[in-house]
Amino acid sequence: MINYKNLGVINTRQMLSKALAGGYAVPGFNFSHLEQAQAIIQAIVETRSPLILQILKSDREYIGAKLVPNIVQGLVKYAMDLGLESPQIAMHLDHGDSFELCKNCIDDGFSSVMIDGSHLPFEKNIELTQKVTEYAHKYDVTVEGELGVIAGAEGYLNSKLSLYTEPDDVIDFVRRTGCDSLAISIGTAHGSFKFTAEQCVKNENGILEPPPLAFSVLEEIEKKLTGFPIVLHGSSTVPQEKVKLINKYGGKLNDAVGIPENQLKKASKQAVCKINIDSDSRLTMTATLREFFEQKPQEYDPRLYLAKAREDMKAVYIHLIKDVLGSANKL
Repeated sequence: MINYKNLGVINTRQMLSKALAGGYAVPGFNFSHLEQAQAIIQAIVETRSPLILQILKSDREYIGAKLVPNIVQGLVKYAMDLGLESPQIAMHLDHGDSFELCKNCIDDGFSSVMIDGSHLPFEKNIELTQKVTEYAHKYDVTVEGELGVIAGAEGYLNSKLSLYTEPDDVIDFVRRTGCDSLAISIGTAHGSFKFTAEQCVKNENGILEPPPLAFSVLEEIEKKLTGFPIVLHGSSTVPQEKVKLINKYGGKLNDAVGIPENQLKKASKQAVCKINIDSDSRLTMTATLREFFEQKPQEYDPRLYLAKAREDMKAVYIHLIKDVLGSANKL
């Protein structure tokens, strides 16, 4: 068994508590390859931000499960080499779907796990989350639970269902499971196609705008769970300039729309102290590569186009940290 402290990572308890008190959100950024991970680390070094470095089950399988702890340990050292003396980085399993997966990740040195039983009946969700929490807390690993179903893509899976979290359920769920933070559903969605065109309205510029988040639900949950860390999943902003570039150079992402930045800002000043964003960097990398190959068809060295993609992803992460989540200079 690997002790996460030996990898240089921390759990999420203190960083989320500090974010809740400070009125900002810690970024939950997913990675599935080296350039994406480097861009994330470079961004948090430049902005002096805490970080929850997230890995989906599918990311872990893609990278190689036994490689992940060593890679994350290397990323912590990389942050220190870049000048961040005491990085605050949590190594987090995103959307764990079973006790066995969560246990395996904890044993491999993860400092935080998310167990997603939101698709289960309420009592079964409690039972599963409680089982994971009991095991995790033996090793001072923090646990994120989920109530309410968030639509969209999670890893290689897709869900069309979206159910708001029921505020009357949250106290019972948190008390009985012992989880350390709670992911809720207030209208966010996974992936780049979060909403149908019919759910959106076009503004004066002809750009689709999604339905607003259900802040009334969030506010009711805040009243019932005073001072408890709340998490938003599926919160990518889906930068329209990246979507346009992808479509310009052969892509087909018509009607891809994300969560407006001003709504994420508002949520981060309330009880939401962790916001998950993944698709923005995927879109950025895809846009960069499509444009690069179109404009420089003679190039074939991956170091050239991957370096450009890394730089562009880094710029997106820095923008999110500084201008949306508010976590810059919070170390």
